[in-house]
Amino acid sequence: MAEDSNIILADSHSANGSIEIAPEVLEVIVGIAATQIDGVYSMRGSLANSLNELFGRKNRGKGVKIDQDAGHLSADVYAFLNYGVSVPQVALAIQEKVKQQLLFMTGLKLVAVNVYVQGVVPAKQTSVVDPNNLFAEENGETK
Repeated sequence: MAEDSNIILADSHSANGSIEIAPEVLEVIVGIAATQIDGVYSMRGSLANSLNELFGRKNRGKGVKIDQDAGHLSADVYAFLNYGVSVPQVALAIQEKVKQQLLFMTGLKLVAVNVYVQGVVPAKQTSVVDPNNLFAEENGETK
């Protein structure tokens, strides 16, 4: 049953009942928080994620895995970073932002946020070709 993997947010013996949240919701929260950090290019996705994005459906939880072990939550974050950033600083910022955002939105504490840098993406190169003068050389003269 899918309900067995849900995480209980409030005491199940409260007068109002219990509040449960699916791990996928936590993954979305963590994914959005991680992508808000300067230096994060994107999160790792699967082929299914890429196909969904082609059809206009964004999967905000991609690149995140939530684990629950004996009541302790941990998150694995798989990210691509921009070239030229300080990898340790960006990874620490991801860890802090993810912990803070999940605590703020759900009251849940993560015991660990493991950041896996999957790659570094170089800045896009701007084209030096002038479309109005395709045969120009670098010094501006034509052959």
